[in-house]
Amino acid sequence: ILNPEGMGRAFINTLLVALPATILPILIASFAAYAFAWLDFKGRQWLFALLVTLQIVPLQMTLIPIARLYVQLGLESTFLGIWLFHTGFGLPYAIYLMRNFLGSLPKEIFESVYLDGANHFTAFRRLAIPLSMPAIASLGIFQFLWVWNDFLVAKIFLSNKPVLTVQITNLIDPRGANWHILTGAAFLSFIVPMIVFFAFQRYFVRGLLAGSVKG
Repeated sequence: ILNPEGMGRAFINTLLVALPATILPILIASFAAYAFAWLDFKGRQWLFALLVTLQIVPLQMTLIPIARLYVQLGLESTFLGIWLFHTGFGLPYAIYLMRNFLGSLPKEIFESVYLDGANHFTAFRRLAIPLSMPAIASLGIFQFLWVWNDFLVAKIFLSNKPVLTVQITNLIDPRGANWHILTGAAFLSFIVPMIVFFAFQRYFVRGLLAGSVKG
């Protein structure tokens, strides 16, 4: 990590990208999923169907328009820009997964807390979030691994602050040099995702099955 080839800085940049880009979509998706599952508002089903449809939009199709927009807004090569990008593309699946999980919870549990005088925010904070921890953990694994291993988005939107995947490609020498650094860099790039996966693996299968069975 402390070698002069910039791997230490790249490791920190990767953490600065991956952590907020994992927390933000999960936080927003939790609020949205609760609204879709337990609030009754006009156009709810159509809006949810639109969110599900957004999952088929290819990421590569939006790179040029968003890059141009970022230039106009001054967000090019900023952490905020890449956080917003990963959050936007992570939200459709995150909302879909969380909504299915929350919608599969027994309705009587929420009716009981409403009868006790709790409002929606209290029910969300004290009931929905604790009960949906398997889905949140599973979603966090997926989102973190996707952002951590991302190359294309980081290369385009954060070129002046290279992350691990980008910095590793910068070290590749066609003459075969830097092989010892590449070995250490490869180990550094996969050890953190492995730690995250094994730390939350007990929630993984439960989260994958979130919402698959009603009741």
